[in-house]
Amino acid sequence: MKNSKICLAADLGAGSGRVLAGRYDGDRIELTEISRFANNPVQLANGWHWQFETLFGEIEAGIRKAVAAHGDEVVSVGVDTWGVDYGLLDASGSLLGPPFQYRDSRTDGMQEHAFSLMPRDEIYQRTGIQFMFFNTLFQLLAEARAPEKLLEKASSLLFLPDLINFRLTGKRAVERSIASTGQLLNAATQQWDRELIAAMNLPENIFGELVDAGTILGPMLSHPSVQVIVPGCHDTASAVAGVPADEPEPVFLSSGTWSLFGRELKKPLISEAGHQAGFSNEAGVFGTTRLLKNIAGMWLLQECKRHWDAAGSTLGYAELVAAAATQPPFAALLDPDAPEFQAPEHMPSAITRWLENSGQPALSDPAAITRCILESLALKYRQVKENLESITDRPIQRIHIVGGGSQNDLLNQFAANSTGCSVIAGPVEATSLGNILLQLYALGDIKSIEDGRALVRRSVQTKSFEPADAGEWEDAYSRYIRLTTR
Repeated sequence: MKNSKICLAADLGAGSGRVLAGRYDGDRIELTEISRFANNPVQLANGWHWQFETLFGEIEAGIRKAVAAHGDEVVSVGVDTWGVDYGLLDASGSLLGPPFQYRDSRTDGMQEHAFSLMPRDEIYQRTGIQFMFFNTLFQLLAEARAPEKLLEKASSLLFLPDLINFRLTGKRAVERSIASTGQLLNAATQQWDRELIAAMNLPENIFGELVDAGTILGPMLSHPSVQVIVPGCHDTASAVAGVPADEPEPVFLSSGTWSLFGRELKKPLISEAGHQAGFSNEAGVFGTTRLLKNIAGMWLLQECKRHWDAAGSTLGYAELVAAAATQPPFAALLDPDAPEFQAPEHMPSAITRWLENSGQPALSDPAAITRCILESLALKYRQVKENLESITDRPIQRIHIVGGGSQNDLLNQFAANSTGCSVIAGPVEATSLGNILLQLYALGDIKSIEDGRALVRRSVQTKSFEPADAGEWEDAYSRYIRLTTR
């Protein structure tokens, strides 16, 4: 294809990773999968860790494969991952042990410890970030108490995509959108909050240079013709960049293991109402803020399916969802964000206990449990939508659902029914598209987020869902509120 170029997106998720090639011809982006690989944490003597060396090897292999197939058409690569997790480097650049997995129990009690050093309200006012047990702040407080004393040996902290970029280029830098997930960045200044860091008795020297999405870090050490460009290194930042909206400050729902529901704003909106409702002000791309709430998302169904598969089930996700569509509506409802579901040993049993404790019938059939999860998620979406409208004092009429969950037509329709909003589903690959948009921006091919979103609209097809069955969903929402506020 004449005058085309290829930008690679290395997108690493909590369950799997892939390298995609985005061919840009001046008008559209065409995505092709280069490689895909599993991401399985491992339990070591001191807790759950990511197999970083394996993951980096897979990403490097995907890049090599793309270069072998496409030669000098490959001009750049960008890396995005989930938030909060990090690696510690010594002065020579060696990794001081494998990065911890965010659901590891080492953070138990660390929120209370943090609040003894600085009041909870002050931490929120400084960072604007939702309190979640695995935030980097709490992981580092746990790290400080660990017998290995790695913080004393460390010269720098890099979040996972930054750590991958360091291995690719030799340059240590932290991209702002990923830094903001850690609850260590000042929302107003978009710099490390040195006063907070000092109050937590954390070593200030490990928090180094911050860079914006769209920064060219430099050539790959192994392939000097390929530039490493930082996208929104937090996968949600890239996913929101890839929302095909034509309206300003769109409302988005990035649907995957987590559901990230929020609105893009021009600046942070930190309020007591946002604090109480658990909203985060995460750094976006092009100087934007993502005012959002983390919801458990498809994690509950993924964990159920893992146990059903181990017991001999052969049903895939599409078959489970199709079977769920035939089940009676609203047989039981649950709170997807209940503490019991954060890291259970056996998710189906955890759901059974929660339903029984709330006075509802236990469910055993996978199709019925699947429908319960999907309906409950949709009702949670309405609750978050109403809180978001109240916090921003702006009505919501359209929701863009992107990511893997946007393929779930049943959940998309439930979301429209529950929220009373039009739902625009797609693209599935919003994260990789947003990643590539920031590379094209750095290379001078697009000039703004508006240019990028217009490019996405030309490149993908979306699907629309309109609200239905308003009365049934209104009754279900009233019941959901009673059950989840008990």
